[in-house]
Amino acid sequence: MAARKQKSTREALLDAACQLVGRQGAAQLTLDAVAVAAGVSKGGLLYHFPSKEALIQGMVEHLLGEISGRIAQETSRETDAPGKWVRAYVRTTFDPNPQEREMSAGLIAAIATNPELLEPLRASYRKWQKSVEADRLDPALASVIRLAVDGLWFAELFDLAPPDPELREKIYHTLLRLSGE
Repeated sequence: MAARKQKSTREALLDAACQLVGRQGAAQLTLDAVAVAAGVSKGGLLYHFPSKEALIQGMVEHLLGEISGRIAQETSRETDAPGKWVRAYVRTTFDPNPQEREMSAGLIAAIATNPELLEPLRASYRKWQKSVEADRLDPALASVIRLAVDGLWFAELFDLAPPDPELREKIYHTLLRLSGE
């Protein structure tokens, strides 16, 4: 029987910070509040994240690592056909795990605290856009699909009139079909 992997203190701090922002808003993100929520001392938090900006940067980087890992996992499941990367991006974004939804709160905290903390996100999107354009689909079509997926993600993140579940499912299948599935 395999033992469950226990979360590291760093991961517990990131989870607590994301949950705090998700439930109470970016203005409530303080080092003291995160330490209490994670059940560690403030010194323990400062060992991993010496400042609030370092914590937010960790939140953003953790989210990007999760998303990049899931995209890589999705691409490994497909044959090497045109649109493979775009389809993986669609699947990953349309089916985020609950932790990724909470980690998205790090983006809200970054925007509210210091927009420069979004630079890792910008760098990831530049890399992802190159993958979109090199995916052997018409680059304009592939980019439209990526932008539609991003639009849905932001609509859900900020509650900007996201589509109801039935329409969301139709959008998902339409984007996969457009990407060559």
